[in-house]
Amino acid sequence: MGISIRAYARHRGVTDTAVHKAIRAGRITPEADGTIDADRADREWARNSDMPKSGTRAKAVKAAVPEGGSGVAGEGPAALPAGGASLLQARTVNEVVKAQTNKVRLARLKGELVDRPQAIAHVFKLARSERDAWLNWPARISAQMAAKLNIDPHTMHVALEAAVREHLQELGELRPRVD
Repeated sequence: MGISIRAYARHRGVTDTAVHKAIRAGRITPEADGTIDADRADREWARNSDMPKSGTRAKAVKAAVPEGGSGVAGEGPAALPAGGASLLQARTVNEVVKAQTNKVRLARLKGELVDRPQAIAHVFKLARSERDAWLNWPARISAQMAAKLNIDPHTMHVALEAAVREHLQELGELRPRVD
């Protein structure tokens, strides 16, 4: 007669559900009365069970750097398991992305974000109306300026229009970045 399934689970440091699963999967065999022979079951468990996968509870090891030690992987108890650092890094990256996503979602809900294509279209529309206003300015003002200066209105209009177009051409060469 062996020990109960719960007692064997405590002996192995696992849950009784894990022991039941091992029995159902055929990794360990119970006695005829349903109890477990601990020594035989330990050998069967080791022989028939896969090594724990990366990220399982059995693989998770907290790294503690001993005083005076360098904590370099491969040096005694401070060594992280293979892939342990990358799992931690992946989780950290995942949490950072979640935080950034939540920050953007909150800003959108508060109305602090603008739609980029809509903003670009609005700036384009404003710039075009500004350009059109400057192009129409010489026609509106040249006759008044010519009368004050006692010169030919047509000559004044042509001079003002040339100066405005040259200035707008210079402004058009500037390429603002919208990113």
